[in-house]
Amino acid sequence: MKHFLTGTAAAALIALSGMASAQDLKMSHVRPQDATIDVELRAFSATVAEATGGDVNIEIFPASALGDYTTVQERVSVGAIDMATQPAATAADRRMQISSFPYLANSWDEARAAYGPNGPVRNVMAELYSEQDITMLAAYPVYFGGISLNTDPVNPGDPSQSNGIKVRVPGIKSFQLTGEALGYIPAPIPFSEAFTAIQTGVVDGVIGSGAEGYYASFRDVTKAYIPANTHFEVWYMIISNESLAAMDADDQEALKAAAADFEAQRWTVAEADQGKWEQRLADELGATIVELSDAEMAAMAGKVRAEVWPEVLQDVGAEWGQGILDQLAQ
Repeated sequence: MKHFLTGTAAAALIALSGMASAQDLKMSHVRPQDATIDVELRAFSATVAEATGGDVNIEIFPASALGDYTTVQERVSVGAIDMATQPAATAADRRMQISSFPYLANSWDEARAAYGPNGPVRNVMAELYSEQDITMLAAYPVYFGGISLNTDPVNPGDPSQSNGIKVRVPGIKSFQLTGEALGYIPAPIPFSEAFTAIQTGVVDGVIGSGAEGYYASFRDVTKAYIPANTHFEVWYMIISNESLAAMDADDQEALKAAAADFEAQRWTVAEADQGKWEQRLADELGATIVELSDAEMAAMAGKVRAEVWPEVLQDVGAEWGQGILDQLAQ
């Protein structure tokens, strides 16, 4: 009888040990439920659960339900939130502006060389996250940015003169300076207040997102869309080092492998996805899609690079930032 009880106790301990190793993780993202990223992250969560035999279960929280992305990054850093897929929060480290450097890439091929596996921007972003006790699992290419207006465009391809249009920009220096260089009047407004600001006429548009983002969050106040390629939008899948360390080695590897596949798949569809959302703005909302010539695009990029790059480089550290730009030029 004693032997039987000992065996039963051992089995119970093994079962409890297995239960203790399972992790329920919270993942935040910025888009509404059923948006593209939401659907893709739920598929990723299912993949991870299967690959880890149910050891790692990721619950998705859309629409910034766990807080603004800046707050979420801070909470991931201290282990209060497990994971997020979102833009880099530059408030934590101004050098993270390198990720949204205006007109850094001219094409999808250039974007992949910069932000894809082993790209200079991707590598340095992983280092910056690491300094905040965060591990970057994947880069998520979203789109080239553009300009959404709730009014008629004024000389949209001519950055040499002011157009008198006031636009909301994120509270990031590079976006503010880019707005000015392109002839707009930038107004830094929190994302949560941006829709109301447009609706009430405080501003007449937005710089800082792209077609998918404007469709998701500003479709009722978008009359015109200018695909100006202002910046390349990349979000990062990140995890708290504390949450990652709590997994056993096999589960860590399974999570990282699933994240790598998640990123690789996104690179295959992102360009077509951008075109789809631009078309939806036109077809479903009746928005005017402003076509820019190669010469107009070159003029906009040239002015921003000449006027904005030097100031942003000073903000992030001229020598540090120039070193990354030099790698991209090779």
